[in-house]
Amino acid sequence: MDRQNQPHRRDALGALAGAAALGAGLASAKADAANPVIEWNYHLFSSNVAKFPYHPQAAYKPDPAKNPADPLAEYQKRLKAEGIDKALFVQPEPYGDDHTLVLDSLARTSPEQFKATSLFYPKNPQSPAKLAALVKREPRIVSTRFHAHRGKENYLESFAAPYVRALWKQAVDLGLVIELHIGPNYAKQAGAAIAAFPGCKVLIDHLAEPKLGNPYEYADVLELTKYPNVYMKLSGVSYIATDKPNFESVLPFTRRVIKEFGPDRMVWGGDSPMLVDIHMKGYSAADIAKVKGGNLKKLLNW
Repeated sequence: MDRQNQPHRRDALGALAGAAALGAGLASAKADAANPVIEWNYHLFSSNVAKFPYHPQAAYKPDPAKNPADPLAEYQKRLKAEGIDKALFVQPEPYGDDHTLVLDSLARTSPEQFKATSLFYPKNPQSPAKLAALVKREPRIVSTRFHAHRGKENYLESFAAPYVRALWKQAVDLGLVIELHIGPNYAKQAGAAIAAFPGCKVLIDHLAEPKLGNPYEYADVLELTKYPNVYMKLSGVSYIATDKPNFESVLPFTRRVIKEFGPDRMVWGGDSPMLVDIHMKGYSAADIAKVKGGNLKKLLNW
């Protein structure tokens, strides 16, 4: 080899290595852009009860003095601090089917960053029409939520009830995600409703509240994995564990749920997104990115 050409060869190799590193960096940046961090969990509460009053049928009523005047501004600070790119406002129970606060917050934000969910009373025969009107008014409403677990039987008696199926059908016809805040004792009923509407998109909140059921009932929760469009949310971990911030005491449980649903059908919400890293240790970076936001981006076409 001509020794005079060796420095030039080294320079060329160095340039190639630099280009490869730059390419890898760009690929990583593109992967991050393809899988933004998205939170589906936040409940807006305002201290201004004159403008945003609690509903007469509210399941509970927080102390307004403990709420910020502008919950949107407070939440945006948290998003920046936690590195969260996009988020969904979850309609809180105290406001019932009055979505004024959610609509106000959506109007002050970008469609690229915020969407929202809805909540209606299934027993109200007007609820399906109210849901359709809300979505027509604000297309950024992407879901409606059903509550059913021990201690919260006031919304519905059974997922087989005609009034539940009517509201469920309206949501499916509108292309919305069915958000289920259920306990394990309602999982079998929910499964029958899911089967009645093939292809419906379903998100189960808070790991299906495992402390509100028994192991036999939780087996019915895991049976829901047989429906391909059912997703489980890694959220509400603080409801079953007290060892903040990582809740490692329940790792055997959360890892089993993640294994059963798989990284393509898990989503995250609440606490820090770093919780996903802890409870999915050993999974690939790509799978973790899906749970932090990639799956929701795909589910919501966002």
